[in-house]
Amino acid sequence: MSVSSTARAEALIEALPYIQKFRGETFVIKYGGSAMDDEQVVQRLLRDIVFLEAVGINPVLIHGGGKAISERMRKAGQKPRFVNGLRVTDMEAIGIVEDVLDNTINAQIVQEINAAGGKAVGVHGKTVLEAKKMPPQLDESELVDMGYVGEVINVKIANLEPIIAREAVPVISPLASDADGIIYNINADLAAGSIAGKLKAAKMIYISDVPGLMRDPSNPETLIPSVSRQEIEKLVSEKVIKGGMLPKVESALHALRGGVKKVHLIDGRVPHCVLLEVFSIAGIGTEIEG
Repeated sequence: MSVSSTARAEALIEALPYIQKFRGETFVIKYGGSAMDDEQVVQRLLRDIVFLEAVGINPVLIHGGGKAISERMRKAGQKPRFVNGLRVTDMEAIGIVEDVLDNTINAQIVQEINAAGGKAVGVHGKTVLEAKKMPPQLDESELVDMGYVGEVINVKIANLEPIIAREAVPVISPLASDADGIIYNINADLAAGSIAGKLKAAKMIYISDVPGLMRDPSNPETLIPSVSRQEIEKLVSEKVIKGGMLPKVESALHALRGGVKKVHLIDGRVPHCVLLEVFSIAGIGTEIEG
């Protein structure tokens, strides 16, 4: 379907007040899920990020890599296990996680942003995120030692600010280290929330393979377009939000408490999902306000 010249111009006019409002602001974007597996989807998303950079917004990208990590673990004879949406990570697994995130996925995203005309700098998360070991997690009636899975206790934004100041995009892997240099796997959603809060970002945007928060995860028609922090807490207590969505909303609440103005949950499979959510009146996903 062709789009008329007038419609193109009207889309730009609709975007103008948002561009003016957010120029100079920081957006923290977390990118993961099966949306990372389709090359066309990846290219569209990274062009959206280049667009943000070009109009004076400062995007900071935190990526996941769950499917690639699970595939590498299986090849190494390990069976991936998740508890409350978090990957159990033993000593062998943390080596796999670090290699996949830092040496494969991070480097590839940086290369593709630069190829699309942007400026990106790869940042190993362990140089920015400080962590402590996560305590055992309850899986039904069993307490599970999560291994080398960490909780973020500090974000060294001094290692990010010079990159942002020169209008480049930091591309950050979800890894952290403790005072002894031990590397921890960090859930990418939780890493994004910690970074967004510390940077006092105007927006934090979660890009995954679901349309947003839904009352019935199997029915996209039950999408919740807008929700408050208090309503989120109620949905968690009612177990409407559960499983892999829990780290996202916990991270969103943490970011809002830290000073982030709005959090967005959007579907990366929708063409130009970031631009539609940020620069249009209707939006496409779920918006969470503090």
